[in-house]
Amino acid sequence: MLRVIAGLETPTSGHVLATHQPILLGVSAALVPHLSGHENVKLGCLAMGLSPEETEKVIPEIEDFVELGDSFYLPMDTYSSGMGSRLRFAIATAAKPEILLIDEALATGDAAFKAKSEEKMAEIRRNAGTMFLVSHAAQTIEEMCSRAIWLHKGKMIADGSAQEVARAYRKWAWDIAQGRHEQAAKLLDDTITEFTLEKLD
Repeated sequence: MLRVIAGLETPTSGHVLATHQPILLGVSAALVPHLSGHENVKLGCLAMGLSPEETEKVIPEIEDFVELGDSFYLPMDTYSSGMGSRLRFAIATAAKPEILLIDEALATGDAAFKAKSEEKMAEIRRNAGTMFLVSHAAQTIEEMCSRAIWLHKGKMIADGSAQEVARAYRKWAWDIAQGRHEQAAKLLDDTITEFTLEKLD
């Protein structure tokens, strides 16, 4: 779904309408491995539409944000996955996108960087931006989002407040983890019915 919203894939039906170009941030976002983090920041910012002057201005901010030390000037193929994720996140948010699409990006990195990432996204929301976050971590959705959509095998199970949807998903995931597949299937059906009735009301 994120790739369709970002314009990277064509939907088989329907349309995506957006007032601004959505920016997709994923842990597998392409950067150039043999170039340094510093050089990748330049390329990434320019690719997202920042001018050369704007890019030069945000580079020190990004370097400070990612806290990579001297590694910022080393080739990215020497980075751990967490270090690469930090850099991708910093590049994407440096452009201050109106619509930011995040694919599990907060699942990597240590607790300190997770806190910085959450504050950065709170800043994006305060500036009237829109954030789409895809995650299997119900708690992350509950803490970071105001609205949640639960998709399962291409079917929408629920669409409502982040707290309600996350809690329903957490209960279903627990049943699956315990091997209680019949109860999990019933919960899916009940959840679809519950949220459908709420919309009708």
